[in-house]
Amino acid sequence: MGVTKTDIFTNEQNKLAMQLKAIAHPARIAILQQIIKANACICGDLVDELGLAQATISQHLKELKNAGLIQGSIEGVSICYCIEPVAWKNLQNEINNMFASYKDVNTCC
Repeated sequence: MGVTKTDIFTNEQNKLAMQLKAIAHPARIAILQQIIKANACICGDLVDELGLAQATISQHLKELKNAGLIQGSIEGVSICYCIEPVAWKNLQNEINNMFASYKDVNTCC
């Protein structure tokens, strides 16, 4: 696999790409939807809700956490996860700004 030239892009572009890559999987979208739906920290409920193996869910949670979209806290023997509100709001703003910047002038192709 070739080396990506992430250094030619802005920090904001790289961060947005990393976050979008993290959510670009149906299981991760389902995990985020469950966390949002619960409106609280979720510990072990995801296995029952999604029907995926614990190891699979753990790997997806790790990717979402590495992207900064969720945060975890230790409660007993479990790690409970919730949305990281600042990162979530920043992602929302970046996506909204990108979509809002497009003006349909109907002169392309």
